[in-house]
Amino acid sequence: MSGDVKLFFKSLLNSYSQIFFSDSRIFSILLLLVSFADIYAGIFGLIAVLVTNLLGFAMGFDKKTVAKGLYGFNSLLVGLGLGIYFQPGPVMILIIILASVLTLFVSVTLQGVIGKYGLPYLSIPFIIGAWIVTLATREFTSLGISERGIFTFNELYTLGGSTMVQLYDWWNGIEFARALKIYFISLGAILFQYNILAGIIISIGLLLHSRISFTLSLLGFFTAYLFYEITGADISDLNYSYIGFNYILTSIAIGGFFIIPSWRSYLWVVLLVPLVAILTISLSSVFIVFSLPVYALPFNIVVLLFLYVLKFRLTPSVDLAEVIIQQNTPEKNLYSFKNDIVRFRHGLTSIKLPFFGTWEVSQAHNGEHTHKGEWKHAWDFIISDKNSSQYRNDGDNLIDYYCYNKPVIAPADGIIENVTDSIPDNIIGQANIRENWGNTIVIKHGDYLYSSLSHLVPDSITIKEGEKVREGDIIARCGNSGRSPYPHLHFQLQTTPYIGSRTLEYPISYYIQKNKETFDLHNFSFPVKEEKISNIEVNDLLVNAFNLIPGKSLIFNVTYNNKQFIEEWGVFTDEYNNAFIKCLRCGSVAYFENDGNMLMFRHYEGRKDNLLYWFYMSLYKVQQGYYHKMEVKDDYPLNLFFRKWVLILQDFVAPFVMILRSSYTIQYYSIDSEISPGSIELRSSATNRVGRKKIREINSAIGIDVKGVKSINITGKRIKIKAECQDQ
Repeated sequence: MSGDVKLFFKSLLNSYSQIFFSDSRIFSILLLLVSFADIYAGIFGLIAVLVTNLLGFAMGFDKKTVAKGLYGFNSLLVGLGLGIYFQPGPVMILIIILASVLTLFVSVTLQGVIGKYGLPYLSIPFIIGAWIVTLATREFTSLGISERGIFTFNELYTLGGSTMVQLYDWWNGIEFARALKIYFISLGAILFQYNILAGIIISIGLLLHSRISFTLSLLGFFTAYLFYEITGADISDLNYSYIGFNYILTSIAIGGFFIIPSWRSYLWVVLLVPLVAILTISLSSVFIVFSLPVYALPFNIVVLLFLYVLKFRLTPSVDLAEVIIQQNTPEKNLYSFKNDIVRFRHGLTSIKLPFFGTWEVSQAHNGEHTHKGEWKHAWDFIISDKNSSQYRNDGDNLIDYYCYNKPVIAPADGIIENVTDSIPDNIIGQANIRENWGNTIVIKHGDYLYSSLSHLVPDSITIKEGEKVREGDIIARCGNSGRSPYPHLHFQLQTTPYIGSRTLEYPISYYIQKNKETFDLHNFSFPVKEEKISNIEVNDLLVNAFNLIPGKSLIFNVTYNNKQFIEEWGVFTDEYNNAFIKCLRCGSVAYFENDGNMLMFRHYEGRKDNLLYWFYMSLYKVQQGYYHKMEVKDDYPLNLFFRKWVLILQDFVAPFVMILRSSYTIQYYSIDSEISPGSIELRSSATNRVGRKKIREINSAIGIDVKGVKSINITGKRIKIKAECQDQ
């Protein structure tokens, strides 16, 4: 089957599941079947999807957007709504086709109009399309109003005789609590199926797709139900019009799809659903004048308003965070977020240490000498020897100090904003209070992010204001100018371009801490006093092995649990310049970032019974310097390594508490030569725990030589993989 044909069938199914913000194939099939409870409505809904998606492909719209069902689901709703209301016939087919074209055009237009603000168009195209066509059809005398459902027993008898009638009587005889009955009918009403059975089937599909979405659907609906009871509003209006789906969709959208699920997102659901109820009641009284249903308009208004106002926050919140990379289930969004917020700190510019080699923190944040008040978030750096002395001889001269005249480098790419370079160095023990900061460079790295490096050697600054610098460029030398009784480098981050600006609490992206016999890697951390730290000093073998540039291919001879095959990978980038490795055998992809210092995998899609998956797991996070016996640790997203059935209970409580943990450790195990290495072995482990109890562990050994990754060996209770890389 060609790629376009696969995408088309994918677009067909996703057009159904996208109604519930899902891309689950099982859920989409259930929804497709439910839509055919009224066979003509199902047929017209399917026609609408086919027309929309075929037209989307034919007109050259983004194939991935079409395949996700983002255009088709609105047309599906239009087709179902019109199919329920009108009698089938040739004229009806024509109307459905035209309505589908209109809905597609509205979807694409809204994608451009509100999409530039980072907002979804939700089901607004459906509402506009359905209203326009409904108003127009009042003049179409050749269209007949459907009488299906009026003579229910006659229709059932025609389909299945007395047995079908008896089954219908038995089903309707089952007692449901009133609120639960309205909940199920409201779920079914999303697909214009106004019966309990449709709602039950949809709720089962929703539960299979996402435990968080399922619980949010209950929270949203019953919050609204309680609001009706408290205010004395007539709940029968909700019962007869079946617009309770507004509360269900609002709850899922805000509680877990567009917002990372948390107790705060759940609280916002409880606060906003009553507002949806007020809008539902008020808008219904307005639109009844025009004999138009309110449909999902209240849901659209409240969700879009909420998402829009969040964008005006001055500081994005970790506690109420918007989803950055949408994975179409609240669980995956949540598990990835909890992991990525520590690993990548979305939105933060990578800031490195402004020097070569190992230096010591002589004064950190909230220092005992000068780092106080508005200037408390700063560091002073020196170089010390094994005896903890920062100078040789008696330390009476500037050149006695190990850090004096050492290169100072740019901590990140940027533009030089401010330079002072003519203040003389002080005699040891004295300080220039009048010209407090001494020779200083201020670099702009982004909006409201500047770095400032002070106390530099006079006339050592190699750049001018307005010049661009790259991370690692030598820009000056460490001196003793300004308020500096002994040579050291003052380093701070700030929000304005002026020398002496108030400091900004901002982390160093990653650095190596040298202990007596061991090394530690720190990520997005704040160095503390007396730590001896350095940037990662890269190893050429490791850099070469993980130099995964687009166009590169790797071929492995694999023995996977006694099955032998060849697995070939290619390295590519997508339209957003995200790099990924793709298994050409099975289509699985592993997204990664590599800045030459750190290789960090960030997302995996596809099957888990291949070498690429275990390569991803084994090298999840690798700093590319060799430090013997160093261990680098991290956590995986829970859905990456835990089996689905184990995650079920965790999914229900994930917004509030984590009872499972999936951890990663890699050790720099051996190197054949520190001076001229020819081979390196790394060993890693992936471990699952419930509380403190270990329930699963997979170990890996990765061999690296001058040609790159040489071998990968994976061992676990039920898995054994040996892979040898062919010549690269």
